[in-house]
Amino acid sequence: MEPEPLTLTSARLVLRPLDPRDTDAVYTAAQDPDVQRWTTIPSPYLREHARGFIELLAPEGWATGSMFTFGVFLPDGPLTGVLSLTMRAPGTAEVGFWAAKEHRGHGYTTEAALAASRWAFTDLGVDRVEWRAEVGNEASRAVAKNAGFTLEGTLRSAINNKGVRRDCWLAALLPSDLGLPSTAPYLPAPPPAAPSGG
Repeated sequence: MEPEPLTLTSARLVLRPLDPRDTDAVYTAAQDPDVQRWTTIPSPYLREHARGFIELLAPEGWATGSMFTFGVFLPDGPLTGVLSLTMRAPGTAEVGFWAAKEHRGHGYTTEAALAASRWAFTDLGVDRVEWRAEVGNEASRAVAKNAGFTLEGTLRSAINNKGVRRDCWLAALLPSDLGLPSTAPYLPAPPPAAPSGG
């Protein structure tokens, strides 16, 4: 049974499903060239794109259990960004996010990523949250690093952004990184043996 759309809270934020009243805020924030450059949203981004995302794509993701999308808000209302958890494989979700330009630099996206990951670990049975971003997206990489994700490497030709295949960074957060139990035992690989002198 898929989880019903719900609201998460953190120290400074409210993460809730988007609804039609958020259309203008999402449309306005998505006009930022950085959001259009580094994410796979359409460019140019039209009001109808915001409507389709909020009224069709996001609710469908909740209904099918394939993608859980939250608007990230300050308690008094303003949208600071959007965050989604997309189920990639059994026990694995991928976090994706963008931040409204005027709300960057306050740690909101890091806080939201941690809140959503904690929920995925405790309520969705997820044992691994992955983060991917196109190589060069230093702002996204900083969010992942600040949230405690471990960088695992670079994947060649792993993102298709507006018809162009690009390399991406891959990082992951595990329940144990947040002091939480896994649904299945985790046996890490032993560290490589040190070369013997001779």
